[in-house]
Amino acid sequence: MLVALAATLLLTGALQACQADTPPARAPELAPSTAGRDDPLAALRRWDRRRAAAYSDGDAAALRRLYVARSTAGRRDVRLLHRYAARGLRVTGMQTQLLAARVRSVRPARLVIVVTDRVTGAVAVGRRTRVRLPDGAARDCVIVLIRRGGHWLVASVGEDADGRDRGGRLPG
Repeated sequence: MLVALAATLLLTGALQACQADTPPARAPELAPSTAGRDDPLAALRRWDRRRAAAYSDGDAAALRRLYVARSTAGRRDVRLLHRYAARGLRVTGMQTQLLAARVRSVRPARLVIVVTDRVTGAVAVGRRTRVRLPDGAARDCVIVLIRRGGHWLVASVGEDADGRDRGGRLPG
């Protein structure tokens, strides 16, 4: 029962995520001007590690701080974390595998990155439970990051043609 519940929660997140339309491609090399600390992909990887740590700690406040205020993706992500916590579970070992990426826009305080990624390695851990969650399917998403207070925050994920945040990129 607990295995089915954990898998259902994980898959619920996946269904809210961006849909995979194209096969994964090799991540492109970035121009030298974007290398180093301001490398958009490095910024995204750091963000993903902070998100995984928030899930592992069961820390909804830390997770919320990774998103701009009123982000649809942020609200959905925090709700999913609360669903795990309500069942006495934390999600550990979560890693985002970046399969392909194209940097669409780089500004000092705004990044737009088109990615194909998937979440792998997640384990639902409870007092007497340890269940490996299924790896997520590869998804294509447009991620908009905004720099605030020295950190990159996610403004939107899965932005559609109208620029609305459809959520997405949740575990699974």
